Amino acid sequence: MTKTGFEATAAPDPARERVDSPWYVWGVLDHSVDFHEITRFLYLSAFAEGREPHGYRMPLGRVRKGEWRLPEGARVLREGRSRGQRALYAVGEGWSLFVHRYNPGHGGVAVTAVTEELAREVAERAATLVRKKVKQRDDRVKLGFWHATGGGAVNQERSIEAPEWAEVRGNYAAPVADQLDRLMKTGPDDVNGKLILLHGPPGTGKTTALRALGRAWGKWCRTDCVLDPERLFADPGYLLEVVMGEDDDDRRWRLLILEDCDELIRGEAKSTAGQALSRLLNLTDGLLGQGQNILIAITTNEPLERLHPAVVRPGRCLAEIEVGPLSTAEATAWLDTGAGSVAGPMTLAALYARKAGREDPAGLAVEPSTGMYI
Repeated sequence: MTKTGFEATAAPDPARERVDSPWYVWGVLDHSVDFHEITRFLYLSAFAEGREPHGYRMPLGRVRKGEWRLPEGARVLREGRSRGQRALYAVGEGWSLFVHRYNPGHGGVAVTAVTEELAREVAERAATLVRKKVKQRDDRVKLGFWHATGGGAVNQERSIEAPEWAEVRGNYAAPVADQLDRLMKTGPDDVNGKLILLHGPPGTGKTTALRALGRAWGKWCRTDCVLDPERLFADPGYLLEVVMGEDDDDRRWRLLILEDCDELIRGEAKSTAGQALSRLLNLTDGLLGQGQNILIAITTNEPLERLHPAVVRPGRCLAEIEVGPLSTAEATAWLDTGAGSVAGPMTLAALYARKAGREDPAGLAVEPSTGMYI
């Protein structure tokens, strides 16, 4: 035994003769054979046959390279390897373990066992042993990316650059910056609505604001991004998996970011999106959201008057902010040029294009914004 765990051993087991021969596959025998899926199916045999009726799964942001240490008593029965991927099936007393590492280094562990408590205990131990420890830089935040696959919801964690709010505050018109100031300072005791709505023209910095928000809230709220929001609210099973999270006893708040959800929340959404809008509203203040410390951040290019009134009704939004361009004077100051060099309001994207010598006339044709905070 070591402080970090136990080395896996491959010992024969007559009781499981059917699947107990060593098998190390490097993916060169037949490119059409998916040995990772075969390994997964073998791992599920005890669950399918009812010998281990309880299952527990833990997605991991990063999985170690090289050899893995496994929980005490683990015996490797199958292992499949290919370029960048690795899948391992091991058994212990009353449990079966499946560990999978796939490109680009993400993965997860799953356990079936004779009791729910044992499945959870072995999964948490295995996750501790195979998870890659990544030192978090001060200028980055951990962001989970949810997406649906044939096997269910998957959350892949990445560390992304996130600016301090003070560093980017000058990229927003004064009324917008004032509203974002209040949002950045919000704490868990200040939450009085579960929806954050950022709307306005493209190129005004909505995504940048959300990255800064994830950093500002990092001590009390984890941030996730849903890559397929249309499917999220169309598939109740997928929605429930995301809402319940990874069930890792992390009681912090969670911020789910849904970008460019124009069709989901515009005025005619009730007739065109069916139950999707209803499920979104139910998540913010209905039964689905009860007991869940979840905030929903939505970005859209639609103007406020085109959004569904149920989305922006009082009490539902923690913040509703129209993120518009900088005024002529603000754009002039941002560019640090003389008066008269800017013809009108400019979006943030247009300002960066001008600064880099790539003029963006479209950025000049957008009306200024005042916005509102609830």
